Amino acid sequence: MNCIVAEYLLETPFPLADVAAMMAGEQSSGTFVRVAGETDELRARSAAEVLSIEELGELPAPTLASAYIDRKGAPGPAKRARVRIAFPTRNIGRNLPTLAATVSGNLYDIGEITGLKLLDISVPAEYRARFPIPVQGISGTRASLGVTGRPVFGTIIKPNVGMHPDAIAALVGDLCAAGVDFIKDDEVCANPDIAPLSKRVPLVMEAIKRAEDASGRRVMMAFNITDEVDAMRRHADLVVAHGGTCVMASLNWCGLSGIESLRNHTDLAIHAHRNGFGAMSRHPALGIAFPAYQALFRLAGVDHMHVHGIGGKFVDSRDEVTEAARACLAPLTPGADDRVMPAFSSGQWAGTLPSAMEASQNEDFMFMCGGGILAHPGGPSAGIASLREAYAALAAGEDLATAAKDHAALASALDFFGAS
Repeated sequence: MNCIVAEYLLETPFPLADVAAMMAGEQSSGTFVRVAGETDELRARSAAEVLSIEELGELPAPTLASAYIDRKGAPGPAKRARVRIAFPTRNIGRNLPTLAATVSGNLYDIGEITGLKLLDISVPAEYRARFPIPVQGISGTRASLGVTGRPVFGTIIKPNVGMHPDAIAALVGDLCAAGVDFIKDDEVCANPDIAPLSKRVPLVMEAIKRAEDASGRRVMMAFNITDEVDAMRRHADLVVAHGGTCVMASLNWCGLSGIESLRNHTDLAIHAHRNGFGAMSRHPALGIAFPAYQALFRLAGVDHMHVHGIGGKFVDSRDEVTEAARACLAPLTPGADDRVMPAFSSGQWAGTLPSAMEASQNEDFMFMCGGGILAHPGGPSAGIASLREAYAALAAGEDLATAAKDHAALASALDFFGAS
């Protein structure tokens, strides 16, 4: 039987095996009591199966409150375990929202559970084949940019909001001339009154085309088209009409259905922004971990995925960012050509590039620097130069401090950002 296998961190004061079986039943053929029509044959066909329970120890008190436990009384200290459950794909069909509801859904509300985190999901090859692979992905993005043999160096429009379309276009032109590969809107700048996409897209694309005529280099611009589904389709068509190659969407607020509908509508690269993911992931005993999260949205067909950055301004640990980057760069099923390009961002600059390279273990990533480029003391050109100088040094096995002796832009970046 083809099954989706979900792995959880489970915490409960009740017997682990009983609660794991409860999880499997709640999310497949059962409920809290056996009901009419729930035959043995039906259960054999559709019931989820607990594959393994790995006990991890006990806690003196439950992590999360439960009114159910308050009523029933907890039978002992909270126990933790890694639990793996197999859900038959025939229960789900080709339906991403229902897949998410199956592996998550009411599990977080079960009274006996005082901690639950969806750690990972794996899908069989036959099920993976029912969903799109990235239309652009790593190879298409590189081909569009003409960038090979190194990371893609990108930046973000700053200030985040408040600029008029002509000012944004002028900044984009300056960034293109400075040598950037990729530019993206900020997640909070989608279709504001002061700079609507209807005015912003034509002006920005004119600036990109002028820069391409001058340099021969095409820059990829990720326009933030986050909106309701019909509007996103219209925005994507506008980008295509003006020669654009990429759009950006906020995954958590558009949802799986919105992203899948966008993918079905356009062949533009979809730059997937995960803002709000911290609400799902930061608590160690609650929510969804990145390996499971990225698998769901990769089934929706995105091409790039934000993974935050090491040593940046956000909460992620080195291990968390490394896990995220490597998850994006691994196929969802063996042999599948469905890798997506991880985008390192948040407080990144030349001095954090070594950590990104170590995390990704190859060059197939975006390295997004807002302040790291725009706030460089020598200006954006020097900011981009500092990234290229840093990469050349690292590729040659040289440390940045040594390389900086012969590279002014890198030296200035180390002095300025390294002291902050």
